[in-house]
Amino acid sequence: MEKYAELREAVEKVELVDAHAHNIVALDSAFPFIGCFSEANGDALSYATHSLCFKRSLREIAELYGSEVSLSGVEEYRRCSGLQSITSTCFKAARITAILIDDGIDFDKKHDIQWHRNFTPIVGRILRIEHLAEKILDEEAPDGSPWTLDVFTAIFVGKLKSVADGISGLKSIAAYRSGLEINTNVSRQDAEEGLAEVLYAGKPVRITNKNFIDYIFTRSLEVALCFDLPMQLHTGFGDRDLDLRLANPLHLRTLLEDKRFSKCRIVLLHASYPFSKEASYLASVYPQVYLDFGLAIPKLSTHGMISSVKELLELAPIKKVMFSTDGYAFPETFYLGAKKAREVVFTVLRDACIDGDLSIPEAVEAAEDIFAKNAIQFYKLNVAMKSIDLKNAICPKLMSIGNNSSQNDITLVRIIWVDASGQQRCRVVPARRFYDVVLKNGVGLTFACMGMSSAIDGPADGTNLSGVGETRLVPDLSTKCRIPWAKQEEMVLADMHLKPGKPWEYCPREALRRISKVLKDEFNLVVNAGFEVEFYLLKRILREGKEEWVPFDSTPYCSTSAFDAASPIFHEVLAALQSLNVPVEQLHAEAGKGQFEIALGHTVCSCSADNLIFTHEVIKACARRHGLLATFVPKYTLDDIGSGSHVHISLWENGENVFMASGQGSHYGISKVGEEFMAGVLHHLPSILAFTAPVPNSYDRIQPDTWSGAYQCWGQENREAPLRTACPPGVPDGLVSNFEIKSFDGCANPHLGLASIIASGIDGLRKHLQLPVPVDENPSDLSAELRRLPKSLSESLEALGKDNVMKDLIGEKLLVAIKGIRKAEINYYSQNVDAYKQLIHRY
Repeated sequence: MEKYAELREAVEKVELVDAHAHNIVALDSAFPFIGCFSEANGDALSYATHSLCFKRSLREIAELYGSEVSLSGVEEYRRCSGLQSITSTCFKAARITAILIDDGIDFDKKHDIQWHRNFTPIVGRILRIEHLAEKILDEEAPDGSPWTLDVFTAIFVGKLKSVADGISGLKSIAAYRSGLEINTNVSRQDAEEGLAEVLYAGKPVRITNKNFIDYIFTRSLEVALCFDLPMQLHTGFGDRDLDLRLANPLHLRTLLEDKRFSKCRIVLLHASYPFSKEASYLASVYPQVYLDFGLAIPKLSTHGMISSVKELLELAPIKKVMFSTDGYAFPETFYLGAKKAREVVFTVLRDACIDGDLSIPEAVEAAEDIFAKNAIQFYKLNVAMKSIDLKNAICPKLMSIGNNSSQNDITLVRIIWVDASGQQRCRVVPARRFYDVVLKNGVGLTFACMGMSSAIDGPADGTNLSGVGETRLVPDLSTKCRIPWAKQEEMVLADMHLKPGKPWEYCPREALRRISKVLKDEFNLVVNAGFEVEFYLLKRILREGKEEWVPFDSTPYCSTSAFDAASPIFHEVLAALQSLNVPVEQLHAEAGKGQFEIALGHTVCSCSADNLIFTHEVIKACARRHGLLATFVPKYTLDDIGSGSHVHISLWENGENVFMASGQGSHYGISKVGEEFMAGVLHHLPSILAFTAPVPNSYDRIQPDTWSGAYQCWGQENREAPLRTACPPGVPDGLVSNFEIKSFDGCANPHLGLASIIASGIDGLRKHLQLPVPVDENPSDLSAELRRLPKSLSESLEALGKDNVMKDLIGEKLLVAIKGIRKAEINYYSQNVDAYKQLIHRY
């Protein structure tokens, strides 16, 4: 056995955290593919094909693709395969579990950060400060007045603070513009003159004035210090915009000696090549200095890459050295950066062992630190990672898209979708097939599967869906996780595509994405959602030889004894949800016999819908392990309290909750956009119910005096109203942070339910709708004055049929299918009055 086999295995198996990268672009971007191999541009790029990097990298890409070893051969393979496929191939081979993206380069046709989550579980943002400043100055100053230093500073610092909690760090390219000899004491006059010079140059703004750049940098460091954010700094080589003489990190001495910023963590990017020794020295003597070697790997020759990393480690503590790909524009750059980094780091650490600097166990630890642990700790990433077992070579807990079944103990993968009737279904494939075939091509599924009702596993009449035609279940790799209760299995949520890269118009997840994009594009708003999940725990008994399911217990609301009895189950549920990164805020016994509730934390609506699906899976599985049945049916028995999935909605802009009123907000404590959005939801609530209360049994729950919201009204902290504004602890008095929709239950497809809510909110924003006066008493006492919400699925379906807004935003074909399914529900349950009792086995 090779003497360094343990080290080699550790380097090859560790899941990578890519701490610095950029956006990938569309295949038809104007950015030429030859740019994958060089930092050159213009005429100099024509010589890139003669570099060592190009010749080596082209062979490695062609080998990965199985294509002809030529630039035209690789480009033809890219065109034929499509971006989704080649990105999946590259990321699978790279085995990257987290990426931090600096999205401050305006590549032509670049994909947004969210898009990258299709290929790696965790994607964070690095905010480029010069790009932010330029975008601000490209706009007119408030009220049309001329830009002043004070006005710019207020907006710039305000925007930094508003997004600080949602980013992983800041970045500066001062080295490109004016050099690294940064003055942290720029005078006000110099900064004002610098701003004037920048504005005089015209638009689009490009900031090159040294005093103004240093001023921006200093203000950014002050924010970074407040929020404990690191600052990444371009150092060393780059394209010809850069004066390499000014990119030597030794120029940073003034900054590093400034005691105000001694706690600001600084990352020197790109191994500072050719100043790697200088960077190593700075990291050894300044506690706030850290190193990152992306770009140097893979752009240098093999000898250059090895030498550069060795120079970084000559003085710098291993705990301060981090990996990144500096991947950009092309997925191949991520693959090459990861592949060469593994090879180079193995060589460097092996040589350190040969030289006696490290023992093999120390080298293994160093590999884990450099490739993942240092970045996880430094950037405070929520990434779980196990140390590598040298005896058994067990892979980290978060399995990456590159591992296949022969490399770990995963044997099966569940591919989960939720149909239009809200039922969670899955196809299961062996892990080897998943990673070799399904990852790229998906799994075939008949069109009929999106036309099924809660009663019959066949397409309903009127849906225009049948057994003719097939869609593809394409795994969304950002949702892939190991199943906590079945350790040798993984599960992943799927999108529905007609072919890889072409979404099917009936896909619920795509419908929510599409409508969320409308909200973002028109109003720059993002919806956050958080669900309260109510359910019953039932136990099986035999009565006169017949199976019956009865409540787990008979205790009252918030009973301590109820929770005590269910505590073993909830410990398992909580542990499972935590392992899946699903936030839980609280849990308690509800008012029904055997009824409980788990309140989930809020997050972006698409993730919140995904979290609800996983939560249902977890609760049902944990209950099953204890011989119980968990059900989310709205009214599993007609003589007890119903179960809902109340959802809390808030609006966010640039990382800030803008549902709350500002000083000039409405007297309801809601902002203008918040009121208009909520008014749209209230207006369309009768038709929303066709999505959020999708079975006839749903309307047995939505009754007066049951805290389920039976009348079309809203109230402030009024739990009898279907829409309730909420002021949770920590929110200033008089303001509300979100509103609750009570008429949402566990039979709803969460993506379709949220899509209908957002569509309604968009209509409210477009028409500037206003809320009526809130109801501050039991609505049933005002039944003569208030409009009753639909009392049946038939009534909500009738309302939906008249709602052109839903037709326009949800999509006509998907809406036809939903209507067909709802009609089938009405017909079946009207003819089979006790059939609702079987719903506990479907929801």
